[in-house]
Amino acid sequence: MIEDDLYNNIFEANKRWVEQKLAENPEFFHDLVEEQHPDFLYIGCSDSRVHANEIMGLKPGQVFVHRNIANMVINTDLNALSVINYAVENLKVKYIIVCGHYNCGGIKAAMDFKDSGIISPWLRSIRDVYRLHEKELSKIEDPNERYRRFVEINIYEQCINVIKIREVREAFKKTGYPRIVGWVYDLENGSLNDMEVNCEQEFERIHNLFHLG
Repeated sequence: MIEDDLYNNIFEANKRWVEQKLAENPEFFHDLVEEQHPDFLYIGCSDSRVHANEIMGLKPGQVFVHRNIANMVINTDLNALSVINYAVENLKVKYIIVCGHYNCGGIKAAMDFKDSGIISPWLRSIRDVYRLHEKELSKIEDPNERYRRFVEINIYEQCINVIKIREVREAFKKTGYPRIVGWVYDLENGSLNDMEVNCEQEFERIHNLFHLG
């Protein structure tokens, strides 16, 4: 069956990849298995078109990755919180990157305001971001431009959600790291764009706003 061939081809491709890596560096897998020391935690979208290592030009072992629909950091999501905790307290990452992308299906679904079944509770958290910024977004008449702007706003809000996490705040206060950054990836041209989140300012603002210790 064609489907079986598609599946089996993965293992053939894996063999070729192993051979290529060993040809480039006979110690590649020996070095990789020892330990990981990534400087980056990448929180991105599950979209199959956006792969962290590839768009960042980094090798295996250089970036710790968490992905979900629309790159969300929700305070009840133990999966995301556990990843961030481990990255900060054990891996001592220098940067936490929240990376969204234009043409995001999760963002688009949240903008449709329709019942999406089991995914609806997740989309509700995205819609809360829209609600917070409805005044700005409603002024954008072009639907595509509004869509793109919502992608950017959501990235910013998820950066703020990372900053609210206790381990992140405590580590930053002690060492100046991790730095929280927001990126938007453009599928149309492959470019990464830094949204220039003012990390120090946002830490101070969140601290004062919520009286966080």
